[in-house]
Amino acid sequence: MKRVLLDCDPGIDDALAIALAHGSPGLEVAGITTVAGNVGLEHTTPNALSLTEFYGMDVPVARGADRPLLRAPDTASTVHGATGLGDVVLPTAKSEPDTRHAVDFIIDTVAASPGEISLVAVGPLTNVALALRKEPRLAEWVREFVVMGGSYTRGNLTPAAEFNIGADPEAAGVVFDAPWEPVMFGLDLTHQARATAEVRQRFVGLGKLQEELLSPCLDFYGSNRQYRDEGPAIHDACAVAHVIAPELFTTVRARVDVETSGRFTSGMTVTDFAPEADHNALVATALDQRAFWDLLTEAFGRVASSMP
Repeated sequence: MKRVLLDCDPGIDDALAIALAHGSPGLEVAGITTVAGNVGLEHTTPNALSLTEFYGMDVPVARGADRPLLRAPDTASTVHGATGLGDVVLPTAKSEPDTRHAVDFIIDTVAASPGEISLVAVGPLTNVALALRKEPRLAEWVREFVVMGGSYTRGNLTPAAEFNIGADPEAAGVVFDAPWEPVMFGLDLTHQARATAEVRQRFVGLGKLQEELLSPCLDFYGSNRQYRDEGPAIHDACAVAHVIAPELFTTVRARVDVETSGRFTSGMTVTDFAPEADHNALVATALDQRAFWDLLTEAFGRVASSMP
C-alpha cells in the first residue's frame, strides 16, 4: 500500500486528482492540504472538504498559505470558475479543517512515517517551500516528491511560465533547489492527457459522480478557449497517476531552475536535458494515454460505486 499526501488548490483538475487517489485500491490518502492558487484559499479549502465528503473519504484536510511568498496573489478563476469547480455546487461540508496549518501538517505527517509518504503538489508550491524552510529534513523523509507544474517549452500563464510555478516562482525556486529529486509533470506531459469526447463517453453511467461532478466540471473546463479543439487537459491527475503506476510515464533526468527575476520570463522552469548538466529533477515527457485513461476510468468507477 502506497501512501500519498496531496497538496492542492481545488480546482477542477484537482477534484479529479482527488477522485483518482481515492479510487485506487493500492493508494492510501494520508491527508490533503490546501493552498491559494486556482482560486483563493477561501474557496480551495471548502472545496477540498466538500469533495472529500462527496466522495465518501475519511481524510484530514489542512488549510495552508493564502498568498505567495513575496508576490500579490493571482488566480485562474477564468478557467476554473469563481469558486473553483465551474458550475458545480457541492453541499457545504460538515467537517472542519485540521487545526494545524498545512505546513505543520505536512511536516508532522511525513516525519511520522519517514520513507513512506509520496508528497504530491498540484498547486503553487508555497506550502511546500514553507515546510522545507521550517524543516529541511522533509526532503530526506519523503518517499518521493511529485509536482504538477512547469514546462520545458512554453507556459500557459505567460508564454514562458506555467500557472502553478508562475503564481509563486520564489517558492518554486526553494523547492527545486532542495536536496531531493522532484518528478516534474509540466504542460508538455499533461497536454497529452486530454479528456476528449471519446474519453468522456467512458464516464457515462457513473451515476451521481458523472452527473453531478465529472460532466459539469469537464463541460466548464472544456469551454475555455485553449481546450475547445482537443478537450481539456487533466493536469493534476497525471501527478497522482505517477505514484500509482509510474510505468505509464517516460521520465528524463534534467536540470531545472526557476526564473524569478526575468522581465518576460518570471516563473519559467529553465530545463536542461544535457547529459553533462547537474541534474536535480526527473521530467516527465511521454504518457501511455490508453493505459492512463483505463486507470482513471477504473478508479472513477470504484468511487462511483462507493459514494454515500
